[in-house]
Amino acid sequence: PPWKVEDMLEDAVAPGQRDTPSPGLAGELTARKQRSLWSDAWRRLRRNKLAVVGLLIVVTFSLIAIFAPLIAPYDQAEVVDFRLARYPPSWTWPMGLDANGRDMFSRMAYGAQVSLVVGVLAQAIVLLIGVPIGAIAGYFGGATDNVMMRLVDVVYAIPQLLMVLLFVNWWGPGLFNIFLAIGLVGWVTEARLVRGQFLSLREQEYVSAAQVAGGKGSYIIRRHMLPNSLTPIIVALTFGIPTAIFIEAALSYVGVGIRPPQASWGQMVAEGSKPGYIESSPHMLLFPVVAIGLTMLGFTFLGDGLRDALDPKGSKD
Repeated sequence: PPWKVEDMLEDAVAPGQRDTPSPGLAGELTARKQRSLWSDAWRRLRRNKLAVVGLLIVVTFSLIAIFAPLIAPYDQAEVVDFRLARYPPSWTWPMGLDANGRDMFSRMAYGAQVSLVVGVLAQAIVLLIGVPIGAIAGYFGGATDNVMMRLVDVVYAIPQLLMVLLFVNWWGPGLFNIFLAIGLVGWVTEARLVRGQFLSLREQEYVSAAQVAGGKGSYIIRRHMLPNSLTPIIVALTFGIPTAIFIEAALSYVGVGIRPPQASWGQMVAEGSKPGYIESSPHMLLFPVVAIGLTMLGFTFLGDGLRDALDPKGSKD
C-alpha cells in the first residue's frame, strides 16, 4: 500500500538528516543572510590598514575628549605655579607648563572637546541644511533646481573661512557661534553632492515605479532616494569634520575664536608661536600642532577608507 512505501522511505532516512537542508544550500543561505552592504563595508574597512589607523586615531581623541574631566589632573584654567611658567616636559607634567603656569596635558585634553564638538555639531547643521536643499533641487529639477543652485553658487563663490570670520565678528566669539557659523557656511558642498546623487537616482526604475504608484515627492525622497544616497553623504561628513576643526583652530589662532581661559588647540598654537617661545619653549607649540595634524590625518584616512569600503563597484570580493 502507498502508506507502507512512505513509512519505509521515512525509516531509511537517518534521524539527523530529516527536514535538514543540504550543507551546501544551508551555507549559501547563511552567507546570503549575513552579507549586507554594511557588513561588507566593515570587512573591507578592516582590511584597509590606513583606514584602521585613522579609526584608531579618531576613537582615541574622542575618548580623550569625552573623559577629559577624569583624565586631566588639573582644570583647564587652573594655574599650577606661575613661577614655573613654560616649564619643559617632565615626569610630573608630561607635556610641560604653558606661559601662565598651567598644565599643558590638561589643556590639551579639554581642547580636544572643543575641536570635536565643533566638528560634529557643524556637520550636523550641514546635514540639516544641505541635504534637504540638494534633495529638493535634484528631485524636482527645472526652475526649482535653477533657482536653488544659483543661490548655492553665490554662497560657494565666497571663501568659506572669510564668511565664517564675518559671522563670528558679527555675533561675537564663542563655541556656539563658531560651530553655528561653520555649519551655515559649509552646507553648500553637501547640497551640491546630494543634488548630483538625486539627479542620477531619479532616472532609476524604482523611482519611476513609485511615481506611477502615486507616491508623493516627499515620500519618494525620504523612503527611496535618500537611503540610496547615504554612502556619499557619510563620506562627505567624514571629510567635513577635519575641515571644521581646522577652521576653528584658525579662528582661535587669530584671536576671534574660543576665548580664554577655555582651552583650544588653535589658541594654544597662537600662544606657543609668540616670538622667543619657539626657541626657548618648543613644547608649547609642538603638542597642539601635532594634535591638530593627527586629528585631521585620522579623519582623512578614515574618510578614504569609508569611500572605498562603501563603494560596491570598487570591491573585488
